[in-house]
This record gives sequence, structure tokens and C-alpha cells, in this order.
Amino acid sequence: MIALLTKTMADSTLRRAYNRFGFWFVLAIAAVLRLWNLGYPSKLVFDETYYVKDAWTLWNTGAERAWPADANAAFESGHVNDFLTDPSFVVHPPLGKWIIGFGMWVFGAENPFSWRIATAVLGIAAVALLMIIAKLVFKSHTWAITAGLIFAIDGHAIVLSRTALLDNILMFFALLAFYFMLRHINSRDTSVVSWRQPWLLAMALALGAATAVKWSGLYFVAVFGIYVVLTDVLDRRAADQEHWARKGIFGQGLISLLITLPAVLIVYLASWLGWIIGSDGYDRNNSSNWLVALWTYHQSAYGFHVGLHTPHSYASNPLTWLLAIRPTSFFYEGAAVGENGCEFQAGCSSAITALGNPLIWWASAVAVVYLVVWFIRTRDRTAALIATGLVAGYVPWLFFMGRTVFQFYGIAFLPWMILSLLYVWRIYVYQPDPERAARAKVWLLGFVVLASALTVFFLPIWIGTWIPYPYWLVHMWLPSWI
Repeated sequence: MIALLTKTMADSTLRRAYNRFGFWFVLAIAAVLRLWNLGYPSKLVFDETYYVKDAWTLWNTGAERAWPADANAAFESGHVNDFLTDPSFVVHPPLGKWIIGFGMWVFGAENPFSWRIATAVLGIAAVALLMIIAKLVFKSHTWAITAGLIFAIDGHAIVLSRTALLDNILMFFALLAFYFMLRHINSRDTSVVSWRQPWLLAMALALGAATAVKWSGLYFVAVFGIYVVLTDVLDRRAADQEHWARKGIFGQGLISLLITLPAVLIVYLASWLGWIIGSDGYDRNNSSNWLVALWTYHQSAYGFHVGLHTPHSYASNPLTWLLAIRPTSFFYEGAAVGENGCEFQAGCSSAITALGNPLIWWASAVAVVYLVVWFIRTRDRTAALIATGLVAGYVPWLFFMGRTVFQFYGIAFLPWMILSLLYVWRIYVYQPDPERAARAKVWLLGFVVLASALTVFFLPIWIGTWIPYPYWLVHMWLPSWI
């Protein structure tokens, strides 16, 4: 099979078509899986009950507003302007809701499609971005296309792109910052100390946007910032530069800090502009100084986060996230025979479950462990680069295992899981033994084919398709998935 594929791809016409259209083909797959029937269900699912309504009041008034009790049914039926004048206490920064609200403003808040279109577009853009990143990291068009395809067909990425939550938006900006960091590292001149760092500034702006979506963006600020300074110092040492430590840490390192932190802060504060220039946002009037008032608000939000221990049936321990042990059920409805067109005696189900493609997640989990071990053995710079996204997106949650947290937070580091998977696979594909290398290529092709087949199999429970209840149950491979 691999020989036939190699011979086929050797054809110059097919090769040109692949090089020209492969990127767009993967992007088309991502778009179809994220946009098809996006308006279903016409109900607020899971935490959409907060973010969609908050986004709409934010867009209309500049600050989040309270809603009447049991407002969801009225909102879902088209009464989208029944919000109150009272401010609402929210615990996440505004940018993600501004983005969701923009989609609602363009397509009309009465249309469920509008609630989710912003996250869907960013989910598609993230697939394109990962392909561009993989091309920079692996220096290969084929590995870039493979990375994009795996990301495009993963159920976790599909569900989070089809739901108006903040985490997919956070992931996009963190991935964008990673791209800018790559461009900075590849273009910087470590022979000098310079303020001219346009790609570093772009990274900082993207990191500011990530932090303005959720505070967990700060982890990416810290990890990416440390990586930039550390690699700069190491490159100066490798070049045997005079006073490399002083120039790297107190010279360029300090300049990088002075470029990054103000840019992050400016973007973050800009996301609060509606609350700042308004007069009736939550806690806005507790001080005549808006900065003092904002700081007090942040103290209250921080208190909420550190004290969040409310039991939830779909809460999951971060130790289990890499293995997708407890995926979050965003939506589930059942119907008896004769209801909602159900024709099966056992009944029907419509489910949206943030479950990753099992083959992709389990293989990637193994690859993450392999990546860490390989880096310890070899100190390979590419392994360390990929690990930055994992450290920033996943490791901090291991210190909050007592909090109420959910598996779907994993979307923030999923792109780096996929990069880890391909990094490890490349070790075997490019090994000296030609027979083993050929087998590795066959296994990779088989992996992509099987992962694609599993996507077809699991797709109904990712997009809410009505299916017979026994067929839904067949998808619940582990008791913890129910």
C-alpha cells in the first residue's frame, strides 16, 4: 500500500495538486465538521447559558447584565433583550464574550447559529494555524498537512468549535502567540541587543488577548516568555559570545520583558474598555478611581475561582485529561418511539459530548510521555519547543486538583499534543533502518485512516444527530463516558 502511495505521489501532476490544494482540502474538512448544522440545538448547551447571554448584554451595554430567573427558555425562543439593568458578577475577562457577541450582532441573536459562529471560525482558523506552525517546526509540507488533518477530525476540537464557550477562543490566541514566538526565534539576531523585536511584540499582543479571554492565558505568558529569554541566552552561549549571560539576561532578556508585559497589559485592559468607560458595570462605582474599582473586582473574581469546589457530575481530575477518561456531556436529549420522529422501540438519543477521537488522544498521550523522556535524554530543542504549550496549557491544572474543573479545558493544549504525536512518529519514520522506517510510514498511514473512520463513527455524538439509543450506547466505550 505504501509503495503504491509513494508511486502515485511521485507523479508530478498529482504532487503539484497535493502541494497546491492539500492545505485547502484539510481546511474544507475542518469547516464542514464545524459549520454543518451549527444552529443545532436551538438551546443553550452547558455553559452557553452564561457566555451567550453575557456576550449579548456586553455587546449592547458595554458590561454584563443580570437576567430574570429561568431566562433561558425565553432567550431560546427569540426574546433576547429581556435582560435587566442590574449588573452581573462574572468571573472571566470580557474579550471572549466580545468575540461571541460580534457573531450574534452580525447574524442576529435570535439565531442559534450566531451564538456559535465566532468559535467555529476560530476553530477553523486554528487548524490552518497549526498547519503553518507544523510547517515551521518540521520543515515539511506533508507533516504540516497531517497535523492539520488530525486536528480537523478530532472530536474534542470539533465540539469546542461548535459551542459558544471561551476555551476554544483561548486556544486560538495561545496558538497564535506560539506562531509569533516561532517567527521571533527564527528571525532574531542574538549577536546584538536590540529593541527591534516585531514578532515578539506580536506574540505579546496575542498573549494579552489569550489572557483577556481567560486568566489561564497568564500561564502561556509565563512559559513562552521564559522560553524566549532562555533560548536567547543559550544561543549566545553556543556562539561563544562575550558576556553572554549578562547580555542575554540583563540585556536582551530585560528588553524582552519590557516589550512583552506592557503589551499584554494594554490588550487586557482594552478588553475591559466597556466596563471602564461605563458607569454601571458590576463594582464599577465602588471607587472613584476606575483602576482601584477594577482591582477590587478582580479580587472578588479571584476569590470565586480559588473557592470553586462545587460538586458536578462531569467534573474530572486533571490527571485523567490526557486519556479522556471523563469527557463533558454538553447536551443530551432522549425521545421515546413516536416522539420527535423517533422510529425505534428502544428510543432515540441526541448527544453532544466533548469526547476526543480516542485513537488520537490515547496515541498522543503516549507521545507526550515519550516527548518528555526523549528531551531528558537528548535535550532536543524542538522537543522543548513543543513542550512549552503542554507545560502552559496542562501542567498548571495539576496544582488545582481540588477545584471543580472539566476535561474540555484540554482544548487549550490539544494542538501541542498533536505536535508531540507527529514529533515522535518522525523519529521512527526517519530512523536509519529502512525496513523499520517503511513500517513506520505504513503505521502512520493506517493511523490516519483508522482515526478518520473513528471520526465518522463518533460524529453523531459530537454534533447532536438523532440516533437510536442502542447506537448511542455503543459509543460509550468506558463507563465514565456516560
